[in-house]
Amino acid sequence: MKSKPEQLYLNLLKKTLAFTLWPEPPIDLGKYNYSLNPIKRSVFSLIGFILRRSRFTLCEKRALTETERLEGKIWPPGYGDTMIGIKRLENIQDCVETVIREKVEGDFIETGVWRGGACIFMRAILAAHQVDNRKVFLADSFEGLPEPDPDKWPGDADDKHFAYDFLAVSQEEVENNFRKYDLLDDQVVFIKGFFKDTLPNAPIGKLSILRLDGDMYESTMVALENLYPKLTPGGFCIIDDFSLDGAKAAVQDYRRTHGIDEKIENIDWTGVYWRKARL
Repeated sequence: MKSKPEQLYLNLLKKTLAFTLWPEPPIDLGKYNYSLNPIKRSVFSLIGFILRRSRFTLCEKRALTETERLEGKIWPPGYGDTMIGIKRLENIQDCVETVIREKVEGDFIETGVWRGGACIFMRAILAAHQVDNRKVFLADSFEGLPEPDPDKWPGDADDKHFAYDFLAVSQEEVENNFRKYDLLDDQVVFIKGFFKDTLPNAPIGKLSILRLDGDMYESTMVALENLYPKLTPGGFCIIDDFSLDGAKAAVQDYRRTHGIDEKIENIDWTGVYWRKARL
């Protein structure tokens, strides 16, 4: 049985966003050197600086397996517009198409968008199904992750995500990524700033898709506290970072405090989701 054009489009877009259609090019060691010890980092930075003056770049070739690409295990991220892999993109598609088909009310949001790939895909699904009455919200600082506040959020005491410069992607760059796919329009709404400052008063009504990708305890808890009550029964809550201790603890604490007992379903090695019970 032949696939419909809209499904062919979405399948191609998944592979494009996740950069699985091409071999992964070498990565720039001047940009992705956080895992090196200080001496090697200094040496590579100096060599990289000298090479860049001659329009060359110091790179490292990586051998990636199909499983790593399928499950979004490429770290540091390379050339894709998303780092979540095909399985988590397929989960987004399943959830979005379910709420469209079953007419579950509400818009979509992702908290923590990086280069915007997951939200680009959400917008593409709306376009493929000719849905023009839902919005896709992108909540992000567009400046990277905040430094931990261990006095207020002990679960983030050892978190180092704030030090990874490659996680800071500007709103302008994300907007340009939407433009590349002809998907930037008034159904795409940006909420710029750290979650604690923006989400309490964000102009959001009902949600049917709540996707959290904030990595940290604070980011995850603040998003749940301010957005989960807006999730329509029958909508989906997706957690991208359940393999990270801080995010996992925040999810478990929030669910325990609010008596949420819907079964958590696994997507892959780090992604999970559940469907909010209908009343």
